[in-house]
Amino acid sequence: MLISEVQDAINEKKICVLIPTYNNEKTLKRVINGVLEYTQNIIIINDGSTDSTSEILENYSQLTVINLPENKGKGNGLKIGFRKAKDLGYNYAITIDSDGQHYPDDIPVFIEALQNATEDVLIIGNRNMSQDGIPKKSSFGNRFSNFWFWFETGIKLEDTQSGYRLYPLHKIPEKYYTPKFEFEIEIIVRTAWRHVPVKNIPIKVLYDPAERVSHFRPFKDFTRISILNTILVFFALVYIKPRNFIHNFRKKSFRNFIKEDVLESDGSNRTKALSIALGAFIGLSPVWGFQTALTISLAVIFKLNKVLAFVSSNISFPPFIPFIIAGSLFIGAPFVDGETNFLNHEINFELVKNHLLQYIIGSLILASSVSTILGVGFYLFLNKVNPENG
Repeated sequence: MLISEVQDAINEKKICVLIPTYNNEKTLKRVINGVLEYTQNIIIINDGSTDSTSEILENYSQLTVINLPENKGKGNGLKIGFRKAKDLGYNYAITIDSDGQHYPDDIPVFIEALQNATEDVLIIGNRNMSQDGIPKKSSFGNRFSNFWFWFETGIKLEDTQSGYRLYPLHKIPEKYYTPKFEFEIEIIVRTAWRHVPVKNIPIKVLYDPAERVSHFRPFKDFTRISILNTILVFFALVYIKPRNFIHNFRKKSFRNFIKEDVLESDGSNRTKALSIALGAFIGLSPVWGFQTALTISLAVIFKLNKVLAFVSSNISFPPFIPFIIAGSLFIGAPFVDGETNFLNHEINFELVKNHLLQYIIGSLILASSVSTILGVGFYLFLNKVNPENG
């Protein structure tokens, strides 16, 4: 793209460039001047710098400069920058680090990718992490981050740690919970959870030890990132994946479900039978309230058919619950010397509370037995109707 075309596109789509900076006096001026070749829509967040950053920024009075009194982390600076950008009427923000590793002449690559997109998208620059000069700890950290991003969102990316990004300001979350480097992981995961596409585009990268000042603290920041990923994984398994699955399942008719997700779905007959067995086992197990989340999470972990597992887990739908409770109590009685005659009792959860151990043992035996019978039965059935997929 010609520079004039980039400038026109930036103004038409209301794009600004955010430059968070903290003690990058050696490279800051070069980065700002490079961005100015494409636009003056620049917001600089001086995150409490103690070097000559403030003096450098005095030469750019035409730009929006936010001076923070003390350093509170890159994430905090970006949050402030995003709010300011929206207040100024921008729809998109390109973030570029001020340490000199990013090339401002890659801005046209982001603009072109946005123009080619059919919907709002979050774009992350994909650095060549295998080139000479890239620290091994950076390459490892990026692979580590890529894996957890995939696990949490189902999206495979080659670079999730690059700070060179384009954000759709009206599609990202309003509130955040992390203030430092881990913020850039939180925002892409939670934006992906809002069904916003996240993609990589190739960019150049420069690692110059003589100029680059990194504020990443290996132990502290890696610990914070690990804690964040633990929390995100928990929410992904307990809420996001079940939510997305149920939403997609409801879109289908029962006939299409049988055709597409049972007979024509990916996986062997053995995998499908195991999926049904898993769902039945969880559905009859004493994990009331967590059955859907647990079923789908385990199906994801063991690479089983999530649809079949979910459907079979509903074996314990309300009309059957009294019979399941009574059967579990009856089966568990011989193991705890418990009561077996429940005909004169009201079958409810109060009864379960009074015979808890008896119920737990019985329900696990019932779940194991029924899931085995259903799994074997469906395996034989599927082999009969679709033997080539055995």
